[in-house]
Amino acid sequence: MRPSVTAKIALWSAPLLFVAVPAVSPLMAAAQDAPGAPALTVAQQAIVTKARQFGATDIKVQPAPGGGFILGGKLEGDQFAVAFPANWNGKALLFAHGYSTPGSPIAVSENPIGKGTGAGGMLAAAYEDGLAAGHSAYDKAGMGVETATINTLRLRNFVVKLGARRVYVSGASMGGNIVLSLIEQHPRAFAGGLAVCGVTNGWESLFGQLVDMRVTYNYLTRGTPYALPGEQDATRSALPTTPPSGDTTNGEAYRWAQIGKIATPILALFRAAAADPNGPEARIARQVAAVGGFEVDAASVAFPLVTATLGADDLAATFGGQIIDNSKKTYVLPEMNAEELAAFNKGVQRIRADRGAVANARRWHQATGRFRVPLITMHNRIDSLVPYSQSEALGRIVRNARNDRLLVQYGVPATRAPLPVGGVEGYTHCGFTPEQGATAWRTLYNWVETGRRPSPDAVK
Repeated sequence: MRPSVTAKIALWSAPLLFVAVPAVSPLMAAAQDAPGAPALTVAQQAIVTKARQFGATDIKVQPAPGGGFILGGKLEGDQFAVAFPANWNGKALLFAHGYSTPGSPIAVSENPIGKGTGAGGMLAAAYEDGLAAGHSAYDKAGMGVETATINTLRLRNFVVKLGARRVYVSGASMGGNIVLSLIEQHPRAFAGGLAVCGVTNGWESLFGQLVDMRVTYNYLTRGTPYALPGEQDATRSALPTTPPSGDTTNGEAYRWAQIGKIATPILALFRAAAADPNGPEARIARQVAAVGGFEVDAASVAFPLVTATLGADDLAATFGGQIIDNSKKTYVLPEMNAEELAAFNKGVQRIRADRGAVANARRWHQATGRFRVPLITMHNRIDSLVPYSQSEALGRIVRNARNDRLLVQYGVPATRAPLPVGGVEGYTHCGFTPEQGATAWRTLYNWVETGRRPSPDAVK
């Protein structure tokens, strides 16, 4: 079966990270086809009335399983959706989604508990446990930690006004970074945090790896059929991600075409490498993967390069300049002799960071480890975009802050899946099962509610 657009986004644009809007679920389709809003209980109607009183606009009410309902609308112009179970226990779990390709729609799913939302179904699990479960759109696509922190905190304050007595926060990929931003900068707002496949060691480290891969790939493939198209300057996006003025191409189709243009030569390189493991293409693949600290794997090279090449302009615009500095770095690549290494270090593109941009990146957000509520992280031991080293680095940061008692980390097996283009398979990003997502959530919930620290093997 041909992959749906949503399935493609889950494999490419979400890994671009970091998490796309899922397709309309059967529940939502049924709700949209219903002749009118669901009949609400007195308590449910009171929540809707409060929502209007506390500033929600464009309110839309839809049915949810088990007699619950979904409250959707806008807060200060930004879309949100929260599902309230019939037996709401006065607690809530909010989810921060991940990065999307610059220019992508900023809306989130109108059904926050539908299949594909909440990284492994953790929102659906929380709803089953009697909690309200929801998420908020951000002000922009691409790099959005600042807007996500503001908008998720605003949604938190809103659900508190609606009656929530305790609120948890979760997030995937870029959303994992947002969780750290929220619990460190707003220590009393949330009862606990769950960061999965998260950028928990900050943007300088992750984009440093991605940019290293881009400049290395550019150098090694120059003049070959595998060279990336478009702008070669690694401080700029290789291709635009929105149609030019006057172009009537559908925006999503346009972005997919641009993603395909970047991915095609990379996947061709890997097909050639597979055909001749001792050939020059295989050597390039090993060197590019090594310089970034990733697996020698089609997805583990393609996902980082697609992200670095299509997100560079947005990254610089958001932070106010360059956050990566390789101006004094000495690269050591495998399978290069001294002469080759000297030529590489002389010829590879050099970039200088802007002090103000680095300061912004550290604010939004470099973890300090100084949070006051329980935090659980879950990470695939091999991840094709946000490497497991991000989780390991957070562990060191928290230990240095002498805050180990509030952190429990789980590494789970890697998963693989076919890529939507190229006819190859690769490691996934955020490759969790619904069981793992639900277990991670319930492990945090039990820890906070009972005060008992979870076991080191609670999530597998």
